[in-house]
Amino acid sequence: MAWKATEFRRPFVEKPLFSISLVTTSSPSPGRYAWLVVALLFPVALLNYLDRQMIAAMKISVMADVSGMTLDSQWGYMLGQFKWVYAFFSPVGGYVADRFSRRWAICGSLLLWSMITWLTGHVTTYEGLLWTRTAMGLSEAFYIPAALALISDYHRGPTRSRATGIHQMGIYCGVILGGFAGYAADAPHLGWRWAFNFTGLFGILYALPLFLLLRDPRLEKTEAAPHSSALSTLRELLTNRSFLLLVACFTLPALAGWIVRDWMPAILQQSFNISQGLAGVSATLYWQVAAIAAALGGGWLADRWMRRTPRGRIYVSALGMALLIPALFGVGNAPNLGSFPLAIASLILFGMGWGFFDVNNMPILSQIARPHLRATGYGIMNLVSISCGGFADWGFGALRDHAIPLNLIFGIFASACVFSVIFMLLIRPRVTED
Repeated sequence: MAWKATEFRRPFVEKPLFSISLVTTSSPSPGRYAWLVVALLFPVALLNYLDRQMIAAMKISVMADVSGMTLDSQWGYMLGQFKWVYAFFSPVGGYVADRFSRRWAICGSLLLWSMITWLTGHVTTYEGLLWTRTAMGLSEAFYIPAALALISDYHRGPTRSRATGIHQMGIYCGVILGGFAGYAADAPHLGWRWAFNFTGLFGILYALPLFLLLRDPRLEKTEAAPHSSALSTLRELLTNRSFLLLVACFTLPALAGWIVRDWMPAILQQSFNISQGLAGVSATLYWQVAAIAAALGGGWLADRWMRRTPRGRIYVSALGMALLIPALFGVGNAPNLGSFPLAIASLILFGMGWGFFDVNNMPILSQIARPHLRATGYGIMNLVSISCGGFADWGFGALRDHAIPLNLIFGIFASACVFSVIFMLLIRPRVTED
């Protein structure tokens, strides 16, 4: 395989600054190893979000056992601390993956965050918990940009959205399993510390075989990343109008996404007076299963739509963000109406929209950025999105302390999704690998 410069010759696409298309002497379908890469990364993606979601599902147990934490605003600040550190180091992790090795970034990240997960099960104070969540944010920041860029390296064109969707399914499965952590926390013979100890040890053990089996793609001379500086990389990305629009689209829906992940177990438990275990499962299982189905369907639809127009993935992503709008209004009003079924139905609709949106972010980035910029670009997207998500977590806790109505809070998030749909439709693809 080799890359050559070409242009989109379609009347609605802006004049490209550059373009890349894949030329192959054989079938454009990816080989078996390309799908093995996805299979190897699936459990890593699962662990990446399982470690994050468990703590949300075990909020009551953790707050009761860790000294020095009594306010929701403290809990929100702890969640935000993780996100701010994760966000700050995401571009660094992306640049390391682009400049050096995606394999080392992935395997090193898994090993470090698994060790920190194990340590989290041994903290006794709020300050200790803050430190472990800070270290968790730093170590996990190197994974997602490198993993999605590696998948894009192996899946060029017709299978990219589907391959990304399967990887994202690992994330959704991790959130689902994390939701069941509330039951582990409530079990007298297990507890919240056991959940962190077990998960951390599993990740440590998986890091070695992953390192032995995973490899970076062998690039031809024409494909090799130029030795560009971090400054020139940033300049090229930040002067790309479509990239800036994608950053906004990636950020606005994620504000609601983090609140749903981090706070929905507590919201359901308090609003409907159900157990911590049932609340954790209800807050994650339904919408994550819907997201899994939507990721598969959205990946297939986006790849198929791309046969007709290079905006196919953009349209599927915009459709997903549009579904988030009524879902958020439903989630916000269900507690006031005392309707648990409305809350669950709204979460399912949220999951459908999230799957359509989430599966296409890296594939769209691949249409507007050159290969050796993609992990860095995704890192910048994480920087903006997750840092804002941290403020959303902190702010949500403060708003709840001041008894601001949930329907008002979620109405604001729904309005943000309206703007994200508009911004997505303004993106103009510059390159293609088909």
